[in-house]
Amino acid sequence: MIRSVQRSGALLFALMLTGCVVKQQTPAPVEPTQPTTPVQPEPQPEPQPVPPPQNVPQPPKLKTINWSASVSPLVANMVQSAGVNPGSVLLVDRLKNSTNGALQTEKATSAIQNALANNGKFTLVSDDQLNQARQTLGLSPEDSLNSRSKAIGLARIVNAQYVLYSNAKGEVKSPTLQMQLMLVQTGEIIWSGNGATQP
Repeated sequence: MIRSVQRSGALLFALMLTGCVVKQQTPAPVEPTQPTTPVQPEPQPEPQPVPPPQNVPQPPKLKTINWSASVSPLVANMVQSAGVNPGSVLLVDRLKNSTNGALQTEKATSAIQNALANNGKFTLVSDDQLNQARQTLGLSPEDSLNSRSKAIGLARIVNAQYVLYSNAKGEVKSPTLQMQLMLVQTGEIIWSGNGATQP
């Protein structure tokens, strides 16, 4: 009897062990998974063609002229001309631009005045005297004389005996300079000269 109980217990024990092993060997149920949709890569924007660089138009450049070298030979010729009384007062008119472009007329006028400084024959009308004379005639300081009657009127106010007209003509890249020395009292042109400008 005891042996049969022992056998039964052993058998029961064996069965338990077997059941445990079986349980351990049974794979766990696989949970159903949702089908995954493949991830589509986001479309990349197509590269835009780079526009070619645009050439920005350059502003027109003023022609660079060596005014000092351009006016000096003419001024020297004029000073040596006959008929000019030493110590005479000279009114220098602003250079008139008759070319087909823009010129630095202020620089040209300054170069003429500088070339006439210490010339030994003429006393130049100062800028202050000229501005006062302009006010007397009701002319603005920027008013280029360019009119012989205006220049003569100014010259008489400042007691100048001569007026020097200067004009740049022709192609703006290589204009020709023309100068005329006029006697204020009679309006007579007593000297004239022409010359090419120097770069």
